[in-house]
Amino acid sequence: MVRAAGWWLADYAYAAYWQTRATLDRTDAQAFRTGDGVPVVIIPGVYETWRFMQPLITTLHARGHPVFVVDKLRHNRRPVPEAAAVVAAFLESEDLDDVVLVAHSKGGLAGKLVMSGAAGARVRAMVAVATPFGGSRYARLFLIPSIRSFSPSDPGILELARNVAVNERIVSIFGQFDPHIPESSELDGARKNVRLDTGGHFRVLADPRVIAEVVAVAEE
Repeated sequence: MVRAAGWWLADYAYAAYWQTRATLDRTDAQAFRTGDGVPVVIIPGVYETWRFMQPLITTLHARGHPVFVVDKLRHNRRPVPEAAAVVAAFLESEDLDDVVLVAHSKGGLAGKLVMSGAAGARVRAMVAVATPFGGSRYARLFLIPSIRSFSPSDPGILELARNVAVNERIVSIFGQFDPHIPESSELDGARKNVRLDTGGHFRVLADPRVIAEVVAVAEE
């Protein structure tokens, strides 16, 4: 419990730092679109912009991968089906193929829905970090629809769980302890489930294993 409390504090310190930095940052997302590697598309979590995942973006771009962000998602407050439709339309409009989706939290739900539809043919694989594939029982405690929809009994969560066909193209990464997803992010039939030797919901994005898994998918 002491270790979990330490992870919890470190997690929210990380989130506060990067949310603040994301608010102040003025980096142009177009700068990350260059490169000859497999293209990467970023899908942030709820209440996050793409800038929250900028450490990942910068590292992947430095390895030669063009990295695309979906500006229309903004803070990703839309219902998952709407967010997925925005991402799918982006893949079509940019004519992107063989892409790797890199998603955090709710972004992984939207990514899986994209992979389940017509635009899924454009996706090589997805690396999802701390995604509530089976929902989170804590979501029932919230009145905000954008959070409550993560309940394990929500029709959208149940429908996604039933669609197992794309699981073999998903790498799910999660910590030993997640203060937002007590059920864990383990995904049945996944290409790989990666349980990190640390805890948290946000700071796990900075774990070197996340980059390693994206590289393994994109550079195989």
